[in-house]
Amino acid sequence: MEEKETVGLPSRAKASLGNFKALSGRERAKVIKNGLLDNALYILIALFVIAVFAYNPSFLSADSVVNILMQSASRLIMALGVAGIIVLTGTDLSAGRCLGLCACICASLLQSSGVAGKMFPALSYSAWLIPLALLISMLVGACVGGFNGFMVSRFKLHPFIVTLGTQLILYGGVMWYVSLGQNNSAPIAGLDPGYTRLVTGGINIGGVQIPNYLWIAVLVTLIVWVIWNKTVLGKNMFAVGTNPEAAAVSGVSVAKTIISVFVLAGILYGVSAFVECARVSSNSTATGVNYELDAIAACVIGGVSFMGGVGKVRGVLLGVFLLQLVNAGLVFLNFEPAIMTVIKGAIILIACALDMRKHIAKT
Repeated sequence: MEEKETVGLPSRAKASLGNFKALSGRERAKVIKNGLLDNALYILIALFVIAVFAYNPSFLSADSVVNILMQSASRLIMALGVAGIIVLTGTDLSAGRCLGLCACICASLLQSSGVAGKMFPALSYSAWLIPLALLISMLVGACVGGFNGFMVSRFKLHPFIVTLGTQLILYGGVMWYVSLGQNNSAPIAGLDPGYTRLVTGGINIGGVQIPNYLWIAVLVTLIVWVIWNKTVLGKNMFAVGTNPEAAAVSGVSVAKTIISVFVLAGILYGVSAFVECARVSSNSTATGVNYELDAIAACVIGGVSFMGGVGKVRGVLLGVFLLQLVNAGLVFLNFEPAIMTVIKGAIILIACALDMRKHIAKT
């Protein structure tokens, strides 16, 4: 009977099944308990989804799922940038403000010619401004990331402190920027349709409009996967995140790696800002506020460890999707924004506590 039960299972699965059967009753209970605790967050999210679906079956309709995927795509690019920093045992509290500044820069450059309240009236819209705005956005993001990385690596400051300070600097910077020209600190709107169509326009598949920013997110995800898994920077990033002293002894430039990862994150914030600018349409000092919290929550849900050296691109993908699934579920249940924020905070705490538990169990 035992042979028949394991027919068709991979060899590793057979071995695991055999090992489990060889355990005593108490040991089996311990294994099951540990498995439930390690996956407690996923179990809770699954139960939550089932409850919302029972309350409102349209929650998991095709249109709803596609909408959740679209929301995930718009947040994924930033989350990938934050994930690299978390792999280094750091965090980035300035990510949302960096995105906000870059988005306002893109918006100011890509307003339609002659629009009422145009920030820079002398700047006529032209198609060549689109790649220029993207390049400037990425460059600004890279500079912010490079500054953060330099402060962390050169002065041995914790990323929390560095990015907290940078967050305030960037907030002041974006308030100053939106006050320039003819804008007088008003939201920057009137974006040229050529730009917004490029980002939010898309292809109709089966009656569902798939926006172009989904394909942008897919492309960026593939590039990040290659960097993480196929380049020296990716190898060094995980080595430094696991043990910076051992990495240094092995010949890895810890400072260079830290700065490079922060610069990569900044570039991703710049790309995310280019997308978000067109998606939001009206950009102001409020653009990007608390976006970093969603990114951090998505990363920890997806298994990117704050203990460093652990994280996968597919985990970030899963984390972003699950977080947006929870957000959508709370909307379907008519929760107030204040309660939704509380729940997001609880998710971060639970995910970090479970991550710490796994780390303690290994040591």
